Amino acid sequence: MRALILAAGLALAAAPALAADPVEGEWLTQSGTAKVRIGPCPGKADRMCGAISWLKNPADSKALDSNNPDPKLKTRTILGLPMIRDFKQAAPGRWTGGKIYDPNSGKTYDSKIAVGANGTLKVEGCVLMICQAQTWRRG
Repeated sequence: MRALILAAGLALAAAPALAADPVEGEWLTQSGTAKVRIGPCPGKADRMCGAISWLKNPADSKALDSNNPDPKLKTRTILGLPMIRDFKQAAPGRWTGGKIYDPNSGKTYDSKIAVGANGTLKVEGCVLMICQAQTWRRG
């Protein structure tokens, strides 16, 4: 009986360490036209990345990354497009040092993301000292 209680206690103590970071999951962008799935970067478990996983307008799923400045990337579809990358955890639910790609302009910005107390995700893109923020909600 003691062994069972000890095993249960150890399992409960380990659960928070195994829990997903609150930033992980699917997020609906502020405009409501796309969802971005955020999770560990491939090959970099200590970093967060995200790709467009859903588009409100089904016709957009065939749209291409035509505004990308790299000619080799202009033929990528928007659906599945890597949008955020290389965020490093600064604190639980807060990630910095990443990049966010805007497929509408073809530009990439320095970025940081943070989960708010109300469960939303604050996404900031910055050029030098000027930042613009959006609020995303769970998708």
